[in-house]
Amino acid sequence: MNLFTIPVPSPSSLWTTVRSGGAINVAGSFAALWALVKVLRMLRWRVKTTQLLGPPRTSLVYGVSRDIGSSHDRAAIYERWATEYGVAYMTPSVLGQTNVVLCDPKAIAHFYARETWTYVKTPLTLAFLESSVGKGLLWAQGETHRRQRKALTPAFSNAAIRKLTSVFYDSAYKAKGQWDTVIESSKDGDAVIEVQNWMNHISLDTVGIAGFSHDFGSLDGKRVSVAEAFDTFGSNQPSAVHKAFILLASVFPIILKIIPNKRKNLFKKLGITMEQISNELLIRSRREKDANISQGGEENSLIGLLIKSEGQDAELHMSAEEVVAQMKVLLLAGYETTSSESWALIELSRHPDVQTRLREELLAFGPDPTYDQLKAHLPYLDAVVHETLRLHPPVPESTRLAAADDVIPLSEPVRTASGNMCDSISIAKGTLITISIGAINRSSTIWGPDAKEFKPDRWLTEDGISGKAKEIQGHRHLLTFVDGPRACLGKDFAIMEFKAVLSVLVKNFVFEMRDGPDTPVEIVRGILLRPRVAGEDGTGVPLRVRRYE
Repeated sequence: MNLFTIPVPSPSSLWTTVRSGGAINVAGSFAALWALVKVLRMLRWRVKTTQLLGPPRTSLVYGVSRDIGSSHDRAAIYERWATEYGVAYMTPSVLGQTNVVLCDPKAIAHFYARETWTYVKTPLTLAFLESSVGKGLLWAQGETHRRQRKALTPAFSNAAIRKLTSVFYDSAYKAKGQWDTVIESSKDGDAVIEVQNWMNHISLDTVGIAGFSHDFGSLDGKRVSVAEAFDTFGSNQPSAVHKAFILLASVFPIILKIIPNKRKNLFKKLGITMEQISNELLIRSRREKDANISQGGEENSLIGLLIKSEGQDAELHMSAEEVVAQMKVLLLAGYETTSSESWALIELSRHPDVQTRLREELLAFGPDPTYDQLKAHLPYLDAVVHETLRLHPPVPESTRLAAADDVIPLSEPVRTASGNMCDSISIAKGTLITISIGAINRSSTIWGPDAKEFKPDRWLTEDGISGKAKEIQGHRHLLTFVDGPRACLGKDFAIMEFKAVLSVLVKNFVFEMRDGPDTPVEIVRGILLRPRVAGEDGTGVPLRVRRYE
């Protein structure tokens, strides 16, 4: 008998059979059917998926997932396993699940080219995104994702970002003015400034003006409800119980809805706050449009495009729910990805020679660079920014679910669990695929023996980036912004803001670690991962700052 053609009873025949048997029989029958389906799926998965080598499980319940989740350096774990088991390997996960981990450039390029169609977000990720930011660009998949992305693309074009460069500088100079005041009031000529909080405020005000034509005023000291909601996550680190529930929710996503916990309540509050702000901004912008007081050219701003897409005759129509979700996504992305700027200031404080060289380039250049000059005329600034993005990606890894059977090619062969060598791996529908962005960006095999070092010079010469790194298909051979149909739409916006803000701050201030260059820095979770000086509360990054004179 063909294993995959075993007849499964229809719901109607099953109901007829158990109707007279009472609740226990009904429950037992459904349990048996569920178990049968699970067994058949598992057997199909084992036949259709290449069985690879990998680490042994350390927990019957969690596999190795708890070890990865509790590690302070997940990327190092994934890289160590790649060295031991090959460029593609399997890790045991929660309740018998298995993840296929890809560390091979050719396999990763294949994966990202098919993301959102063949490889989709997991049920847990979808449930989390829907509950926190709604059915926007982060949540959408397939044709829905293509439609939403196409509708928003004009707001992130080179022409649009060129017009926004002055907004980036305005926010940076507001922060500079506030820091000048703080330093002036200090009798020592310097001050300890918690820079991560300021980077958050710079980004929030920038996103408000650039995306929604609204100044939140957080740099002016105004209380901003959405900023307060974001900040609560840094001071409320997930408990061991919460982490355990999240791991179990990867198998049973309903846990996310029915089990109460503090961080779940924080996400709920954040979602409500972002929705209120989004609706207020939309109402104001609709009124301005109706009154014809919007300035010319705003139709290609984000808020202009969103209002345009609401029309029933719009070519790329979005529902009211989708429009609000896009605004929530931009608020989240703008506020939570500012860890890159914080990491840059940490690395410059640790490497004063790099900081001095960057300042010299900026001062020699003269006035604030234009958009085109930021993009092409400041090589060392570009090198510092991309070296920071390489070492410290805001999103450290991604896991997707295969929505169809696939064959993934490899650039080098791997040994299977049976001892054979193969140069491609078969993937069955339902397989979990993981890519560690941090591991690939910092891999010694890919980037060379100095891969873990902060070394901007690697970006300045043709041979500074190894041949293996050049096989990575992401932006500048990095996976920080991923690749393919789901590559970060706001990549150029983020890089230009990063460069503009860093140029203003480094030209005007000197940065040092408060407690010396060897001060330990750890990684903690806000919503995304963030740096924190060891021993600080929340996500504090206090640096000693003085004026450059």
